[in-house]
Amino acid sequence: MAAPQLLMPKATAVWLVENTTLTFDQIGAFCNLHPLEVQGIADGEVAIGIVGLDPTTNGQLTKEEIERCEKDGTQRLKMAKVAIPLPLTRSKGPRYTPVSKRQDKPDAVAWLVRHHPELTDAQISRLIGTTKQTIAAVRDRTHWNSANLRPRDPVLLGLCTQTDLNNAILKARKAAGKPATLDPLPGAEPIVEEPMQEPKEKSRFDIGSFFPSKN
Repeated sequence: MAAPQLLMPKATAVWLVENTTLTFDQIGAFCNLHPLEVQGIADGEVAIGIVGLDPTTNGQLTKEEIERCEKDGTQRLKMAKVAIPLPLTRSKGPRYTPVSKRQDKPDAVAWLVRHHPELTDAQISRLIGTTKQTIAAVRDRTHWNSANLRPRDPVLLGLCTQTDLNNAILKARKAAGKPATLDPLPGAEPIVEEPMQEPKEKSRFDIGSFFPSKN
């Protein structure tokens, strides 16, 4: 029998961040999120607008278990036995993305293409739930909004988890016959982020010079 899956892990993480003194590692391990993603929730950069879900009200966690782990940061939360059957996590199919975040997908694609060129279009599509057509348009700069794209980390945007991204990178590097590591590959040139250019100041001129003076 498969292990029970946590209901609404990101909403649960929001509640645990706001209502407990558990460490980011403890919350991440229980909610299957990377500690940096949990830190992003605490900093208000991830899961914006998500209402916290109290796991003690649906019986997935007890107050005693929370208190036990609050006293020792090395301990890990254990899910309580739930009498009611829980829905299985869907492993296939397109990833649902809130409407408010869909506009961020091209920025995430640009970041992945720049920082992890070893990732295939299929991997990027699965990671952030976008189409191969969009990825191709970002790659060859034919995207309708190319001039305004800003490469941004999809993890910080809340479009994927750090764990999923790391797994995709390792798989892509292994398939390409490269070292299966998250460290920069030998010989890779460091990527320097280009500073945003300030808009050029409009030239100043005296409009009166275009008209003859009246004497």
